[in-house]
Amino acid sequence: MNHFRSVFFVPGDSDKKLAKARQIPADVMIYDLEDSVLPDRRPLARELVTAELTATRGEARVRAVRINALDTTELSTGDALQDLAAVVRAAPDLIMLPKVRSVNDIVRLSTYLDVLEVREDLAAGNIKILAVVTETPQIMFAHGGLQQAGERLVAMTWGAEDLSTALGASTNKGTDGNWGFTYQMARSQCLMAAKACGVQAIDTLYADFRSEAGLVEACTEARRDGFTGKIAIHPNQVEAINTAFTPSAEEVEFAQQVVATFEANPGAGVVQLDGKMLDIPHLKQAHQVLQQAAQYR
Repeated sequence: MNHFRSVFFVPGDSDKKLAKARQIPADVMIYDLEDSVLPDRRPLARELVTAELTATRGEARVRAVRINALDTTELSTGDALQDLAAVVRAAPDLIMLPKVRSVNDIVRLSTYLDVLEVREDLAAGNIKILAVVTETPQIMFAHGGLQQAGERLVAMTWGAEDLSTALGASTNKGTDGNWGFTYQMARSQCLMAAKACGVQAIDTLYADFRSEAGLVEACTEARRDGFTGKIAIHPNQVEAINTAFTPSAEEVEFAQQVVATFEANPGAGVVQLDGKMLDIPHLKQAHQVLQQAAQYR
């Protein structure tokens, strides 16, 4: 799959919002069956989401579904199984798994998908997984084990709201308005866990959808830190996120110069460009920039 620059949620129980979502240029469209849908409306949401997945099959964008948590201590587990049984028949590209507690939840979901793909005569392994890896206290001690998640796992993201609720915290922000230490740690652990697993790292949402400048600043920081995309909470945020996570013309030009300089000096581990010394990590980064830019031409 291509890099996920923008990830947008749409409530699965609203046919009007599902229809409007087709016009939103997000790389990943997540049809939500979890937090934005009340329990008594989930049967309707499953029907609507399955119909929307069927209608949009073959689109270039990633069609995803956030199911309910696989937690045997909560009533939502039954919802999760019903979610999967309903939507897999429409061949979603991706399942978003919230409230992960350990790698076992991801492996368990993968096993369910193995069976359901056979039931629906779908190609084995085509449905991938995006895991939310900071929403429970348990996962904060278990990130190292995520490397055993298997090939379905293609991305991780993080969130602060459910974690602060689980911790009984009154807020997840510090007095300066930025994430508190616990949530900065969660963000960093998500990023490092994703890189350790070789999957995409998606930054959490920027809540003030009226502040484009604040959003751009948050995207710039996230991309600088190593995240490959960001969750959008409002349709107006999607274009800015896409732009922020797409290499600029200046970045592409510099990457091309780096690659050309190394090619002109075969066998060299260190080269000079415009008075700066560059080594192999710079070359790898240049190739990454060019690869990502090629996806969005």
